[in-house]
Amino acid sequence: MTNSKELFNDLVSRITLKEDKSEIQSIVYLLLEKKLRLTKTEILAGKEIPIVEKAAFNTSITKINEHTPVQYILGEAEFFGRTFKVNSSVLIPRPETELLVNEIICTYLTPVSNPIRILDIGTGSGCIAITLALEIPRAIVHATDISKEAIITAMHNAESISASVRFHEHDILNEEISSGSFDLIVSNPPYIAEKEKTEMKQNVLMYEPHIALFAPVNDSLAFYKAIASKSKTVLSPGGSVWVEINEHFGNEVADIFKEQDYHSIRIINDLDNKQRIVTARR
Repeated sequence: MTNSKELFNDLVSRITLKEDKSEIQSIVYLLLEKKLRLTKTEILAGKEIPIVEKAAFNTSITKINEHTPVQYILGEAEFFGRTFKVNSSVLIPRPETELLVNEIICTYLTPVSNPIRILDIGTGSGCIAITLALEIPRAIVHATDISKEAIITAMHNAESISASVRFHEHDILNEEISSGSFDLIVSNPPYIAEKEKTEMKQNVLMYEPHIALFAPVNDSLAFYKAIASKSKTVLSPGGSVWVEINEHFGNEVADIFKEQDYHSIRIINDLDNKQRIVTARR
């Protein structure tokens, strides 16, 4: 037998990333949870486990030191209490997007029995669409993405999690929305400005898909303009749009919806009090 806490400390010591110790520890906790099914509590308590060869973790540690996100190494990430397959074709789901989903669920999870038609634009791993399909029983969910590889990943996730979502390949910047009428349109579009690259962590910049991260160089708000304009033609009366935003552009995104004659426009802050969501109604 070997001590899980000693194994944990050994793996932490082998990671050479220039990150806070707490961040490195979080990576190792996740690695041991997924590979050995150890909880954080069990590790801290020094639970005895069968002897594990340190070499078994060599490949993972090497990749981590090369800035590969641990979620890509494991091939999965947690979102809203569920496990989603992730790879280099999709973004790793983040807590900010969980906030977006939770706000929508709190708004639409009512006793009303009428179906609600939802469209997720730029679905990536499918985490938004799949979660809404499962958390709002009356939801009929469609999801789009420009990337064929992302659609394949999202379809796999929907099948493995047993969610009913209809996926479509679609380019919101250059194509109209043609999937019918919707009560709710949601999107976490690319919103990082090119000038922000120098502030980003290497594991994000080197490995996550740039097509899903960065707004067009010539217009950081291009996706919001397209969503606001094209959603008008397919939103049912009183329907709403919900978008995740760059914390620096909340007022600008709100103004885009105002210019397109939306009403009940709100900016919602995240847990760090940063502007993170804009929602508006037709």
